[in-house]
Formats: sequence, C-alpha cells, structure tokens
Amino acid sequence: MSEILFIGLSLSSILLLIALGLSITYGAMGVINMAHGELVMIGAYTAVISGIYLNINLFLALPLAFLVSAAVGLALEKLVIRRLYGRIIDTLLATWGVAIVLQQLIRLEFGLSFFGIHIEGLGPGLQNMNVPSFLTQPFEIGGIPIQPYRSFIILVTVLLTLLTWFLMYRTSMGTQVRAIMRNPQIAAACGIDVKRVSAFTFAYGSGLAGIAGVLLAGFKTVMPDMGASTVVDGFLVVVVGGVGSLLGTVLASALLGQINGIFAILTNDILARAVVFGVVIAIILWRPRGLFAFKSR
Repeated sequence: MSEILFIGLSLSSILLLIALGLSITYGAMGVINMAHGELVMIGAYTAVISGIYLNINLFLALPLAFLVSAAVGLALEKLVIRRLYGRIIDTLLATWGVAIVLQQLIRLEFGLSFFGIHIEGLGPGLQNMNVPSFLTQPFEIGGIPIQPYRSFIILVTVLLTLLTWFLMYRTSMGTQVRAIMRNPQIAAACGIDVKRVSAFTFAYGSGLAGIAGVLLAGFKTVMPDMGASTVVDGFLVVVVGGVGSLLGTVLASALLGQINGIFAILTNDILARAVVFGVVIAIILWRPRGLFAFKSR
C-alpha cells in the first residue's frame, strides 16, 4: 500500500510542477502553450548533457534546468507569443509548431548531424539520468518502506509550491500577475507593465517545467517526444482545478496523480489513463469552470 501511495504522490508532484506553469501562464495571458511539454523535455536533456559533459549531479542539475528552460520560455514569449496575445487559436497552433521544431532539433542534434557531428546524450536514442545511489536504496521507518527518490520528488515539489505561493500572494510581482489574470486591460490602465510581467510569468512557468523534466528523468527514459503526453496531463490538471487557482492546481494534481498511480498498479497504464480521462470528463460536466475557479462578479 505504501508503494502505491509513493508512486501516486510522486506522479502527482510532477503533474503539479507541470500544471503550475500552465495554470499561471494561461490564467495571466490566455495562452494555450502546446510547447510546454517540450520545456519539460529540455529540462530532462539539460540534466543528461550536464551530467555527461560537466559531471553535474542531480542537485546542481535542478537549478541549471530551471535557468535553461526559463531562458527558452522567455525567448518563446518574446519572439512568438507576444505577437499573438488575444488570439488563442493562433497561439495554440504557433506553440504546437514550436513544439514540433524543438523535438526535431533534438532528434537532429541541433542540425549538426548533417555535418557528421554527434553530441553524446542527444539524438533519437534513449538516454537516462544518473540518480545518486543513496536516493535509489529503499529503507524502512517503523516497518514502512520508504522510497528515497520519490520522497525527494515530493519534497522538491512542496518547496517549489510554497515558493510559488509566496511569489503569487506575498510579493508585488505576484499581485500584478493576479491583477492581469482578472483583467489585463484594467491592470494596464493602473500602470502595470503587462508585457514585462507576462514575460516574467512565462519564464517562471517554463523554469518549473524544466525542473519537472529533471525529476521525471530520474525514473523515465529521456527522449525527444517525452513531453508530448505531459502537456496533456498538465492541461487536465488545470481544467479540473480551475484556471489560475493555485489551490485547485494542487488538489487536482493530487487527485489525478493518485488515481493514475493506483489504477496503473492494480491494472495497467492504458486502463489507468482511461479512468483518469473519465474522472476529468465527469468533473467538467459537474463543474465546467473547474473545482476552484475564480468567482465571477
């Protein structure tokens, strides 16, 4: 039972990190970022490559992946998304195209394969990230088996969730983000630099996706299309929890992650996914705006 609990909580934790960025950016900017999963993939590859060439361990790879994914996200916002605000279908299609381009760049090793140059850790092959040995050896506390790496995932997620809450509700930048979520036009009229705040928000959400990629690489194969399914799961969490709701995102990720983990252990991954989608459909029919959506005025 404890094994199922740890699997469910670790899946929920990664879902939460992915969904936090989606919830904030969609709530603040109205952007459906289909390239968010590729930012997860970039974080995972950052961990793999930095381990090979810089001999960086998991703990140093986390902040590095945050910075790399945040930089890519910031570039994406400035070069593409900023020109498409208010055009939700256009942003969906544009970011989907960016996602495909990022996947192919990794497969082609940034185009260097045409010149016969191979970068170890990239390409279409299957890569893995080395996890410190002390995080791979289970131990018991009071007769309860503890999985250290999954416990580490949960701890990192809790700390980042608390940091996100602090930034959103205890800083002036967070106040500006929440104002933009409610009404960007009124926020701009009150003197808020909507473009600057949106860029910061997008970069921060992208950085969280990068960290999720590192944590995911600890027990999942790293490959160019690994982010394709994660972005769908992230949007499921956002829809169920309510757009822009931090509490809703936390509870929805816990609910869907536990359901997926329990049914994956009891049956198989395919049936578990079907059950998750069934639960999501039922919740949408019951509460179309999500469990904890902002109240209308």
